[in-house]
Amino acid sequence: MFDRDRWQEIFSAIKQNKLRSALTAFGVFWGIFMLVTMTGAGNALLNGMTEGMKDFATNSGFVWTNNTTKAYKGFKQGRWWEFDNDDMEAIRRGVPEVDILAPKLQGWNISGGENVVRGLKTGSFTVNGEVPEYNLIDPNEMVYGRYINEMDILHKRKVCVIGERVYEVMFDKGQDPTGEYLRVSGVWFQVIGVAKTKNPNIQIGANKEEVVSLPFSTMQQTFNYGDRVHFFGFTAHDGESVAETVEKVTALLKERHSVAPDDLEASGHVNVEEMVKTMGYAFLGISVLIWIVGIGTLIAGAVGVSNIMLVIVRERTKEIGIQRAIGAKPLTIVGQILTESVFLTTIAGFLGLAFGTLVLQLADVAIKAAEAANTSDQGTFFKNPEIGLPMALMSLGILIVIGFFAGLIPARKAIRIKPIEALRYE
Repeated sequence: MFDRDRWQEIFSAIKQNKLRSALTAFGVFWGIFMLVTMTGAGNALLNGMTEGMKDFATNSGFVWTNNTTKAYKGFKQGRWWEFDNDDMEAIRRGVPEVDILAPKLQGWNISGGENVVRGLKTGSFTVNGEVPEYNLIDPNEMVYGRYINEMDILHKRKVCVIGERVYEVMFDKGQDPTGEYLRVSGVWFQVIGVAKTKNPNIQIGANKEEVVSLPFSTMQQTFNYGDRVHFFGFTAHDGESVAETVEKVTALLKERHSVAPDDLEASGHVNVEEMVKTMGYAFLGISVLIWIVGIGTLIAGAVGVSNIMLVIVRERTKEIGIQRAIGAKPLTIVGQILTESVFLTTIAGFLGLAFGTLVLQLADVAIKAAEAANTSDQGTFFKNPEIGLPMALMSLGILIVIGFFAGLIPARKAIRIKPIEALRYE
């Protein structure tokens, strides 16, 4: 029940020792403030990372070639080897775990200097050869036009899809570039679309905003790549391990090209599924560290509250003796001490929670303003700092528990005071 006299005593004690009460409460305030802001920052980092790769196929992998480091079947070490078009059919037949398969060319030899020209405008951009399936692994949003399709591949059309940065350099703002022509390394290609990546935090091979994408077959023929393939991207069927699929694809390709099976340096790979898992473990570790630091700070604040309550009990020794002498029960004394401890802790913690939430809200407003002003549409690694209602309720629960235990030791000391000794205390 609400005891008016008890609350008057609590407020009177706080008013009489304002500085002491404020310094004691600050420890709890700072602990919950740090817990809230660090948790919000951790969530913002996680949100930024997941937002920048949410549409990427997480069940995907990529393989490419390197120089061999072991002699094998009459070939010397240090040999450069490459994939070819026949490898696509071999993978489909030999590795049934593969779902989507997307070969890709990277035009290293045609991507240097001012290789893209339109009238008086020039630029230096990366040129890739792609198939429609690659857009299923790493999807793009089409700002203008369309992406490469099967007819472009079949008929080896001289068309291209450009990134946002290429569009900014080669065309006027707001201009529809579809149907216009660009000269790429001396060859004219018609622009069929402008692509905006949905996964800015994953860059494989080049900055996606600065890429000119040609149909895979067109690039092979136009720039004399023959039947070469620089790397394969693929996804695994549902329920299949990407790691095992990568191993099977790599083993098959090494066997086809007479590369030693145990030559681990002869090829490279990326396992996106493993990357996502690793990132999840990393953020779990960050969350655990944040809670350890935050709760440790709260405990330090609780120790301060407990110490000040011990001082208060000592100051009220005579008062407690009088209460005991006129018949006050031990439970009443304990309740008074615990109530004051919980009240002081909860108020300080609530202020820390409110201030921390305010700081996160201001940070969110600043981030959104920066994103609105960012004309390049680059992905951000820090997005929506927040703690959520469950976190707020949990924090309040922790505060009450800490306040209870902070007052428990002083309360137990108070009920051990004998009335006669307390009356003699000066």
